[in-house]
Amino acid sequence: MKQMRILVADDDPVIRRLLEKRLSENGYDVTVVSDGMEAARLVDRKRFDVVITDLVMPGDIGGIELLQVVKDRDIATEVIVITAYSSIDTAVDAMKKGAVDYLEKPINFEELFLRLDKIAQVRALIRNAGDLREAMDVTEASAAQTIQQLEITAGDLQLRLDQLRRILGRDDRPPEARIAEALGLLGREQG
Repeated sequence: MKQMRILVADDDPVIRRLLEKRLSENGYDVTVVSDGMEAARLVDRKRFDVVITDLVMPGDIGGIELLQVVKDRDIATEVIVITAYSSIDTAVDAMKKGAVDYLEKPINFEELFLRLDKIAQVRALIRNAGDLREAMDVTEASAAQTIQQLEITAGDLQLRLDQLRRILGRDDRPPEARIAEALGLLGREQG
């Protein structure tokens, strides 16, 4: 479940190294970059399950801008915004723009790992739901084919019953002749 690919974008080399080390030790495939521009270029070339980005980074692409770039590229990529300058307004803004979560520095790794586990669980549920939908589609197609075949068989049986009624209901022939003809019809249909 922890084989998620994570991109970390933070201009602080200590935070980058710490995140890379802790995430790698916990089984995640981690790529680290020092700014939003580099992260945006990587997101264009490679698919990530999660992007962890600092809110404030030098250059034209900060955390909120990177969040928007990531969501424009792949809505399924989850973004966690981290910052030392927390405020309710920035957290609300990040969440409105599609961030799955918002963490304050210094990073509480237990909290981060809990959030990453939840993301992995949701992804597994979505995958399972997709598998179930696919299985349901196959089952529905098979059921529709079976129903169609049953309708054809029921139609054929109704036709045979109508023919048998017509044969057995004729008054212009002796009963033995009608029975023989009806048995002949049944023998032909079964053979």
